[in-house]
Amino acid sequence: MSQITIQDMRRYIAEKLPPEVGFTRIEFEGPAIAIFVKNPEILLDQGYIIADIVSTIKKRIVVRPDIEVRKDEEAVEREILSLVPKEAGIMNITFDPSVGEVIIEARKPGLVIGKNGTLLKEIVKRTKWKPRILRSPARPSKTLRSFYSVLYHEARERERILRVIGERAFRPPLFSVGEVTVTCLGGFREVGRSAILVRTKESSVLLDCGLNPGALGSPSAFPRLDNPQLDLSTLDAVVITHAHLDHCALVPYLFKYGYDGPVYCTPPTAHLMTLLQNDFLKVLGEQGRIPPYEKRHVRDAILHTITLGYGVVTDITPDIKLTFYNAGHILGSAIVHLHIGRGFHNVIYTGDFKFGKTMLLEPAAREFPRVETLIMECTYGGEQVPPRPDAEAAFVSVVNETLEKGGKVLIPVPAVGRAQEMMLVIDKYMREGKLIEAPVYIDGMISEATAIHITFSDFLASRVRASIQHGDTNPFEAEFFTTVDHPSERQAIIEGGPCIILASSGMLEGGPSVEYLKGLAEDPRNTLIFVSYQIEGTLGGRIVRGLREFETRMENGKVRIVRINMRVEAIEGFTGHSDDRQLRAFLYNIQPKPRLILLGHGEKSRCLKMEEFINSSLRKKLGKPKMRALAPSVLETIRLA
Repeated sequence: MSQITIQDMRRYIAEKLPPEVGFTRIEFEGPAIAIFVKNPEILLDQGYIIADIVSTIKKRIVVRPDIEVRKDEEAVEREILSLVPKEAGIMNITFDPSVGEVIIEARKPGLVIGKNGTLLKEIVKRTKWKPRILRSPARPSKTLRSFYSVLYHEARERERILRVIGERAFRPPLFSVGEVTVTCLGGFREVGRSAILVRTKESSVLLDCGLNPGALGSPSAFPRLDNPQLDLSTLDAVVITHAHLDHCALVPYLFKYGYDGPVYCTPPTAHLMTLLQNDFLKVLGEQGRIPPYEKRHVRDAILHTITLGYGVVTDITPDIKLTFYNAGHILGSAIVHLHIGRGFHNVIYTGDFKFGKTMLLEPAAREFPRVETLIMECTYGGEQVPPRPDAEAAFVSVVNETLEKGGKVLIPVPAVGRAQEMMLVIDKYMREGKLIEAPVYIDGMISEATAIHITFSDFLASRVRASIQHGDTNPFEAEFFTTVDHPSERQAIIEGGPCIILASSGMLEGGPSVEYLKGLAEDPRNTLIFVSYQIEGTLGGRIVRGLREFETRMENGKVRIVRINMRVEAIEGFTGHSDDRQLRAFLYNIQPKPRLILLGHGEKSRCLKMEEFINSSLRKKLGKPKMRALAPSVLETIRLA
């Protein structure tokens, strides 16, 4: 049923659905077809019916309760609380009227679902709302609740947006596929401001839209969104690989200047992205900088965000299908697969990826249906970082040496990813007695980001996931950790006894980590440990490269010179990026093998080293003489097909 019309779909669905489900209509819901019925619980029991329809029309389908049969919200809440045992620990119940979902946050989601989903089905039957069950941490996520509050209060606007997205995604194609180009708008021969424009005759898709935090205030901070090939009025979709600011910070900026299309990402990325964008605005305000957008533009981005899990194939334009795969970099990070035309061309974009197991996440995926072009990061191209066991041993040694002499350990970390990884490392070694037990203070956005990790624990490595979901101990809620709730608490920590401090931001570009650095830097007993990549130009990057004093402005307006007498260590084995060995292993193991490899997200020398390796060595070893690599520059356009 190729090129099926919406009228054909309606007729076919009406024929296939049993009369007792009470089918009323179908509507676009973004890139999916929403089937509205009066008795959705019947289709829960007979899931094969929808599966058969999907296999025929080849479109994503979601079942929605018809608005006429949904109970009012107060009645729904009463029903849920009467049905679900108190042991489930329901923390919050909210609603998304635009899609007829009730979001239930509970400490023990399994007790809300019930054995074999029986309780879930009963909730649907009694309320005619579709439940979405989320795991609630001990300290619930404010970002999560704010996100769903936007969807609740802007339900009609959300409905409009979903319809418009659907109309564009399912529009009849005007052109046959015959040309695919990639334009490098940022993040090539450099780290930061990642943005890639993929175009066909029919479609235009933007992959990532970040900034360079080490170049704020200069033109090179932003990707080249002024490129004439990028037209926001005809841009079909924005796809975000993960929530770090160098990949997602400028998504709201697009809405400020008229973009009205979808933003595709995984569920964790949607919430982490919102958290980091709002914090970005806050930090700029504290620094007296003019922000590139306002909070209302972050709200616009929320309303246009459509989340997809790993492995879900979705039509995002008439000639492009999108699928996400695990990237192993941070929670919810995704490798992007674009299937263009009916098998005409396939693009894999790794974003930031880790082809190796960490405590937090499983390794990146390596098998895909098809791939002709691979766009791969090479942050550590040509450089090998210490093996993970060596990095952990070095970390434990440095921390113990510092604590033994009465010092404090400051670990600046990105709030998302490295912070949670280091929490797992500290928890493990303190429990084993290999790390001296000392207070571990968690400051900045880390606690909020960790709450989102607990909520979306299905995206974590199997061991951590099992510990959170089925174990007696949640490693993120260990007794070693103390959350710093207010900036006024920091001075007491600085003046107090030996301790470990995990504070954002990871590159010392504002945030609590800088405040701690000011208070700890001049004491030689203390240690500063970097465990994440430091972009050149950031304060962290300058310290790693030898800077031993920096200026800071006091409350009275005077400038103070802070001398860095504390020990400085950079332990790179904790990186969420693939080092040279892992990049090469990925290229050897990826299936199928690409014909063209575009290299980015790395300093110029590293991109060129990887380009040389592929062109001079790899293709011979693989027996692929037609394989070639290219390390393009920003503003370069490459024709793929």
